[in-house]
Amino acid sequence: MKANKFAIPVERLRWHCDPAIFDFECTKELAPLREFIGQERAIRAIQFSLSMDHDGYNVFVAGLTGTGKTSLVKAYVERLVEKKSVGDGYHPDDWAYVHNFSDLDRPRAINMPQGTCKEFRDKLANLQERLKEDLAKAFSSEDYKVRRKKMVEESQERERAIIEQIGEDARRQGFYLEVTQLGPALIPMLEGRPMTKEEFMALEEQVRKDLEDRRAALLKELQATMEKLQDLQRETIDKVVSMDRMLADITVSVLFEALLHDYEKQPLVLDYLRELKQYTMEDLDIFKEEEPNAPTLFGLPATQIMRGRDPFLPFRVNVFIDNSEIKGPPVITEPNPNYPNMFGKIERRFLMGGYVSDHTMLKAGAMQRANGGYLLLSAVEVLTNTAVWPALKRAIRTREVRIEDPFEQFGLMVPQGLRPEPVPINVKIFLIGDPTLYRLLAMYDEEFWELFRVKADFDHEVQKTEQNLRAFAAFIAGCCEDCAIHHFDRTGVAKVMEYASRMVSDQQKLSSRFSRIRELVQEAEYWSRQDGVDLVADRHVEQAIAERRFRHNLPDERIGEMMKRNMIMIDTAGAVVGQVNGLSVYSLGDFSFGKPSRITCRTYLGRQGIINIEREAQMSGPIHDKGVMILNGYLASRFAQDVPLSLSASLCFEQSYEGVEGDSASSTELYALLSSLSGIPLRQNIAVTGSVNQKGEIQPIGGINQKIEGFFQLCAARGLTGEQGVLMPVQNVDNLMLRQEVVDAVRDGKFHIYAVSTIDEGIEILTGAPMGERQEGGFPEGSISFLVDKTLREMADKLKRYAEPAGENSGSPKGPATK
Repeated sequence: MKANKFAIPVERLRWHCDPAIFDFECTKELAPLREFIGQERAIRAIQFSLSMDHDGYNVFVAGLTGTGKTSLVKAYVERLVEKKSVGDGYHPDDWAYVHNFSDLDRPRAINMPQGTCKEFRDKLANLQERLKEDLAKAFSSEDYKVRRKKMVEESQERERAIIEQIGEDARRQGFYLEVTQLGPALIPMLEGRPMTKEEFMALEEQVRKDLEDRRAALLKELQATMEKLQDLQRETIDKVVSMDRMLADITVSVLFEALLHDYEKQPLVLDYLRELKQYTMEDLDIFKEEEPNAPTLFGLPATQIMRGRDPFLPFRVNVFIDNSEIKGPPVITEPNPNYPNMFGKIERRFLMGGYVSDHTMLKAGAMQRANGGYLLLSAVEVLTNTAVWPALKRAIRTREVRIEDPFEQFGLMVPQGLRPEPVPINVKIFLIGDPTLYRLLAMYDEEFWELFRVKADFDHEVQKTEQNLRAFAAFIAGCCEDCAIHHFDRTGVAKVMEYASRMVSDQQKLSSRFSRIRELVQEAEYWSRQDGVDLVADRHVEQAIAERRFRHNLPDERIGEMMKRNMIMIDTAGAVVGQVNGLSVYSLGDFSFGKPSRITCRTYLGRQGIINIEREAQMSGPIHDKGVMILNGYLASRFAQDVPLSLSASLCFEQSYEGVEGDSASSTELYALLSSLSGIPLRQNIAVTGSVNQKGEIQPIGGINQKIEGFFQLCAARGLTGEQGVLMPVQNVDNLMLRQEVVDAVRDGKFHIYAVSTIDEGIEILTGAPMGERQEGGFPEGSISFLVDKTLREMADKLKRYAEPAGENSGSPKGPATK
């Protein structure tokens, strides 16, 4: 069997996009495409969600980063919004917070027709000014002052007469009446004048006692008279207040009547205005002119500050949500969904040593701003911001948003906590994340399914159809227009198509991670400007790809240098028993590359089976461990049908100092095991990749392009001999998108790539000897299977003899018994 039989033709090593398939000279001729390509599943899911008005039909948009999830969702939603405009009957309410007269710490939320909230605020501000102006004018009129002065003077005259009468009665009984802030005081008199304290204390005790008894009796008699005096004062105050109310009633009623008529069809507004009118009538003093030299603080009269609040605060309207400018449902994207940005916040002002707040300092969050529309959120950001995820689920369930201080979520104290009334909401949530996060939420959050019933799954690859190729070209045209850069000619577009195919390692598909495509377009255009041309060609795209690789491949170069200097021992010539070159992929997040790894196998007597040294050292993952265990199944099914499988073998990734994961080296390990058992050396100028099953079939693996290129780089650095190559699974042929230098080397016969489907085919390429199939008399003599079977039988026989007890005449030593 010739190795060339398995050699992959050069034309299968890479898909070359023929520029002739495009019917344009440059992308400037194309209509820019700003939508995205090949995402029918996601688009249909989004359309379905947008059409469902029932609870719970929010959307989790799943897909890899860069597939355009956020942009596509926003584009489709905005397209729907264009159809659902104000002219078509969509009139979202405005929302405002106003003073709550019955509970000062619980501002009231009121909704108003679209665009009327600002007008209402301005009317209230105008009302306040009109009230201040008209009432101040009324209270400062000469007629009012005369009537008030007369009323006060009459009352004071009556009070003075009563006090004089009381004082005269007290003098007749030998006491002087002194009226203080604490009430009336009776002082004994001596020689027509009030007695001093010293004179009173100098009196005999019995005399003092008699005076105290008379004073107490006189005070009791005066109490009724003093109560009448207080009643007179209260009566005077009531008269003044009544006069003020009568004077203000006409002005206040006229000003409020117009507002009450304007908002007669809005019950919440009417209730607020009636309470505001009552407040105005009960606190008319705030509209009276302050004394000319009265002190002020923070622009307000000091008397108002001492009252603890602004007396005109009830007149102020906080326009919380203003929809006067929007033409359809709002589409909100919140890039930083922390608690205040999501659900609103309560601002505070420092005043006289403390923090105060009121309804005018309430600010809306994304949930309130998106009311009646759509909200786009990053799932990772929502889940990593403290307390946001539970609050979001609660808001979706209750269909209302409460403004709360985030510190209260943890039981911490906050200054002057307001409890604003919640705002009812109707918001469609689009949570954007990756498929892994979706699965975790679905498994561990029992409410997730009820709240996000639609999954919009974005594929990271699309079929390479003629329609999609042309759409990609139009997308490049859109990138050029949006970024104001040079356009691409046909060769440049073709090279971008090839790059998109390599991104997904598939000749039949293209990557839909458009953010990375856009990056390549911008970088290639940069090199075209450095070249001094007006159109981006294929050479500029190739240079952009090469420069990007150069910026990231320092680890690749360092490892390659160590292999070239034999510090990492890899043979690329000769043949060795039980040793083979495997291929690994190093992933550094933003860059991945392939490098060969030496895999060795040693077999010896024993019944421990195959020992994975990486597993014993706790350096291998479960998938790699599984791959090694499969080797036992293959050996047992092929060679242990009539004799027990008795061997011990150790497998090792030489000079591996990090973890090993994946089963792509399982076929490589099996080749090393078969070589060690048969004694037939394996070619070191061929590297191997591919997993294997228990039937000996080679299975496809990932990272095939990087693996082949990694071994090619090492061989090229040491000098291509024409005998070197890579052995790979036949199923991975369609995944080949090798760099042009590898393709050229294969075309020139300096490097070879073989595709096999079974271990039998692979071992023949590596050893030159056939594997051999079992026949009635056993395996064909000289085949790999014959030699392996022979070795295994000899091992079983030796183990059996070693385990038998030594006889009396036996010269063989007695060994330990084994089961």
